[in-house]
Amino acid sequence: SISAALSTITSAIDFRDRPRVVTTELDFPTVVYQFLAKREAGVELVVLSAADGISVPVEAFAEAVDERTALVATSHVYYTTGAIQDVRALAQIAHEHGALCLVDAYQSTGQLPVDARELEVDVLLTGALKWLLGGQGLAFTYVRRELIEALRPTAVSWFGVEDQFAFDPRTLRLRSDARRFEMGTPAVPTIYTARAGLGLVEEIGVERIRRRVSSLAEVLRERALDAGLHVRGAPDAESRSGIVMIEHSEPAEAVRRLMAAGVICDYRPGAVRLSPHFYNTTKDIEEALAVLTA
Repeated sequence: SISAALSTITSAIDFRDRPRVVTTELDFPTVVYQFLAKREAGVELVVLSAADGISVPVEAFAEAVDERTALVATSHVYYTTGAIQDVRALAQIAHEHGALCLVDAYQSTGQLPVDARELEVDVLLTGALKWLLGGQGLAFTYVRRELIEALRPTAVSWFGVEDQFAFDPRTLRLRSDARRFEMGTPAVPTIYTARAGLGLVEEIGVERIRRRVSSLAEVLRERALDAGLHVRGAPDAESRSGIVMIEHSEPAEAVRRLMAAGVICDYRPGAVRLSPHFYNTTKDIEEALAVLTA
């Protein structure tokens, strides 16, 4: 899981000389909790606010990151607003100050083209669920190759050592590649569903998926606005993903009604989250909005 991946990665970072971690109030709590739990160990967490409730400007990161910063930890796409962050710019800010950049890409991989090397991030985490069409409990971890040897996790498992079947309790020799961050037996059934999901994404092509998802999301936004609903999201189309947040006074009840009508969705504080994928249609959108406006 992402939680396990975060645990092992953050256990490998030395916060003694650089205690500061910069994140935002829009990031998924799992990311933030890692560092809240480390406050007694001296970690200083800076949680940037989103003045508009949609995104945090790059300039805010630039002001917060300094020579005492060890890590910038944030999302590629915010789970509460669907706004896309310029993580390449954030990675460059981090590197200018000698810090690392860790990106939670769970809400972007599968709906957006994502190239960790092109984005210049040090660590990128994602999972098989959601846009990659797999199942629960399987995470993918990218660590920049040049960093691997320097990152020595203290949260380890027998999967992370060179000869795991030696069963040697006296020696710890971590693997030389990113497998040193593996945290135990994976969710084997999910590997099969993940392979099938990844195969579909690869067959269709992420660029095609991006165009299709963007088109459906724009139809959903426009029709929701035409119906008098309030949509929470980035003002410019380039910064919007396939996540559409429709504000609602009782989002949990709204989602219950939508699910009863066969609409798979979710809610977050103050809003219903609808995320059309490539297989959805405008008819699906009309049916969802009919339930929301009933």
